[in-house]
Amino acid sequence: MKRRVSISVLLALGAMLALAAGASASRSVLPSSSCGKVQYKGAGSPQVIIASDLPLQGSGRSQTVQMTKAVNYIIAQHGYKAGKWTVGYQSCDDATPQAGKWDSGKVSANAQAYAADKTVVGVIGTFNSGAAAIMIPILNRAPGGAVAMVSPANTYVGLTHAGPGTAPGEPGKYYPTGKRNYIRVVAADDFQGAANAVLAQMLGKKSVYILNDKEAYGLGVATNFKNALTNKKIGIKVAGFEAWDPAATTYEALATKIKQSGADAVFIGGLVCENGGKLVKDLSAGLGAGVQLMAPDGFTPISAVVEGAGSGSEGLTVSVAGLPNAQLKGAGKAFIAGFGKVAGGEPDPYSVYAAQAAEVLLAAIARSDGSRGSISAQLFSTKVKNGLLGSFTINKNGDTSSNPVAIYRIKGGKSTDFKVIVPPVDLVAAA
Repeated sequence: MKRRVSISVLLALGAMLALAAGASASRSVLPSSSCGKVQYKGAGSPQVIIASDLPLQGSGRSQTVQMTKAVNYIIAQHGYKAGKWTVGYQSCDDATPQAGKWDSGKVSANAQAYAADKTVVGVIGTFNSGAAAIMIPILNRAPGGAVAMVSPANTYVGLTHAGPGTAPGEPGKYYPTGKRNYIRVVAADDFQGAANAVLAQMLGKKSVYILNDKEAYGLGVATNFKNALTNKKIGIKVAGFEAWDPAATTYEALATKIKQSGADAVFIGGLVCENGGKLVKDLSAGLGAGVQLMAPDGFTPISAVVEGAGSGSEGLTVSVAGLPNAQLKGAGKAFIAGFGKVAGGEPDPYSVYAAQAAEVLLAAIARSDGSRGSISAQLFSTKVKNGLLGSFTINKNGDTSSNPVAIYRIKGGKSTDFKVIVPPVDLVAAA
């Protein structure tokens, strides 16, 4: 008898505590092996769930963890509501300790979990374009309608539209139902490739050696850069175009080969977490200070490049789709000031893009009837005025109308703002 009373009391106390704390103290809607607890403040459980899907392990962890905090910061500001719908948030990890970055099996499993749980109506992610290529079609054919997906970071062109650097069947193969459910709030790699070509011209380079990691993103952005570089508007020679092996223990032979080509710049398509720091270090040592090293946004966080390459990273340029924090105005500037207190310092540039992705998804939910299909459809009527990233719209492909590309340069072991480039439209079309 005494035991029954104790259990009843404990159960009652547990229910009261759960009600007081909200769903964040109750259950994990998505698998705990990938996802954290539901973040929510309100009575009972939220009506719908937004998940973020980012690689939370490996060299970029500090960057992506901050992005999850930015997402929750925005949802909390909205009182965990989107119009008449109450919204919970779960942060999910698509990386594994073994890979030290996103893992294809983990991405697929996560996507299947989101699709199977009908309370999940939207995903903020992915960070990596290769992961998006796996997740989009799974969410597109989810039961009850396609799950809306808003990426703050994917830049591979073929996810949304065809172009010179895309593969056959793209982007249609990612949308088996024939209806789109994916948008991004960053410029695609045709803009980034064109911006780097403009940068090479600005720096007075005459011959560029281009490397890629053979993956969708790395090969794609390298190809976009090559196409823009050889356009008559730029007219810079491509000294070489080849793959680099992320599993190599040394790149000294590669550096010698590039030096013999006479190239005065090297572009590295790929990810810093794929041994990118070692590659930069060996190239810098083998080529000398006279050869400019250039990298796309796969080489963020820039601190990871410095950590891996040491002094060899000095002078490296890194392009990132979007504006640097210092150039944000209005709501964006206010976000940096407010979220900076949560982040404990200057926010990573991708944090504001994660925050804007959250704003866009919340607005789509608010305009919808609450169903998956309705929310996905509403993504394509996005019209943001004076938002965190300024004013922009989303076109029928899922691309943003705002396409600045920030160029950062490593100086004294730190990332510094160097230039913002908005490449001409005709050069982007050629990329």
